[in-house]
Amino acid sequence: MSLNAERSYKMKLRDVENAFKYRRIPYPKRSVELIALLAISCTFFLFMHTNKLNSRLKEMEVKLQPSEFSALGLTGNHISGHDAGKHDDINTLHGTYQYLKSTGQLENLDAAQLNNTRNADRDFVFYNRLEKTGSQSMTRLMKQLGDRLGYDTYRNIIRLAKPITDSDEDERDLVDQLFELGENAAYVEHANWINFTKHGSPRPIYINMVRDPIQKVISAYYYQRHPLIFAQGMMRNPKKRIQTKDYFDTTFNDCVRNRIPPYCVFDAHNPFNGDWRRFSLHLCGNSEICTHFNSETTTQIAKRNVEREYAVVGSWEDTNVTLAVLEAYIPRFFANARSVYYNKTDKFTINKVSHDTHLDKDVEEYLRSSFSFEIELYLFIKQRLYKQYIAVHNDEF
Repeated sequence: MSLNAERSYKMKLRDVENAFKYRRIPYPKRSVELIALLAISCTFFLFMHTNKLNSRLKEMEVKLQPSEFSALGLTGNHISGHDAGKHDDINTLHGTYQYLKSTGQLENLDAAQLNNTRNADRDFVFYNRLEKTGSQSMTRLMKQLGDRLGYDTYRNIIRLAKPITDSDEDERDLVDQLFELGENAAYVEHANWINFTKHGSPRPIYINMVRDPIQKVISAYYYQRHPLIFAQGMMRNPKKRIQTKDYFDTTFNDCVRNRIPPYCVFDAHNPFNGDWRRFSLHLCGNSEICTHFNSETTTQIAKRNVEREYAVVGSWEDTNVTLAVLEAYIPRFFANARSVYYNKTDKFTINKVSHDTHLDKDVEEYLRSSFSFEIELYLFIKQRLYKQYIAVHNDEF
């Protein structure tokens, strides 16, 4: 091959390489616009999804630290009863003691760390009582103790109608009223938990009482239908609806089995509160999420408040334990509470309405499912109470 021919051949190869190197595939103009629109749409929907996910995570962030909200360091499933067979003793005083001992928690149990009284900013007890938990008995006991220990116990004026949650303005009004009562006093009202710090007011000593959520609702059902109680309600509110004979004669089992609205429909979507079903509401607060019935998020918020804000949450189901814990953790207001109570027990039994507590199997299954998270909160509170008792009475075991 001649020199000129070889040079011509190399130039052709270089032209071919350049053609492939710089070749561009033409796209129709509308195709380019379509791809750009698709990219913008994907970016927008990705942003919306991320924003929604972020909001969901903020709402559920209280669940990210389960050890803070589990009285015995157990998960919610253990407390609620999915594994009740494995821990059938855990929800008793002795069972709690054995669990703490077997897990090595007993030796590190410190009553001072379990006592939120030290975190209060004033000597003032706020008992935002739950309905049908023996709150009138506790109020009367506090009045007796106040006479002995030198503090006054106040109660709110009964209102005919009250919303299940208060506005920020209502909260502020109540906070101001309680501040005006001064030190060395106690106040009792059916009210939801309030963040006093948010309103620039000193934190009180929070207490409360609980009861098995299902038994609480059964009690409320028959209490509202007792002739004397119903007549008293008519006297306070003449506009109250007069009920039929069936209203008074229907048993709780039949009412629930037939899902008679609104009193016996215990589904999460039912907004009715006249049966006082919302066990967690008073312990959660006045936020919208707190109005949700049998809600996992509401339950976790209530647990957090109990753990961080309440000095004692007791139960008449464990009278001696509750009074002993109140004596030990809030002595200024409950010194010698057991002695005063047991000396004249009949003085503290108020408006006790006898009723049938038996539940038919199908009714019980429905209620335990409907109240699953309310029961979890109740057991959490009982375990915390036992833990507080064991911390100051370890020598008894």
